Amino acid sequence: MATMNISLPDQMKAFVESQARKEGFGTVSEYLRSVIREVQKREDRQALETRLREGIEGGPSAAPLTAGEWDDIEREGLEKAAARRRRKA
Repeated sequence: MATMNISLPDQMKAFVESQARKEGFGTVSEYLRSVIREVQKREDRQALETRLREGIEGGPSAAPLTAGEWDDIEREGLEKAAARRRRKA
């Protein structure tokens, strides 16, 4: 795991420490990793919503997807979800 040092004004440092305690985290680092993960999830959801919106606004498909294509989509989604879980561990 890499280390990153940041500088915060005293008021922000106190806020982060207070939030970490309030949320039950053992360390400020654990709390900040959790905050960053939530931002990453939000960005992933926004990207997915954008892609879905583009697909819907693009009009009807030229041809329906085959069962094999749906299987490929499901497999890719499951692989990405598993990779994301491994990165969090």
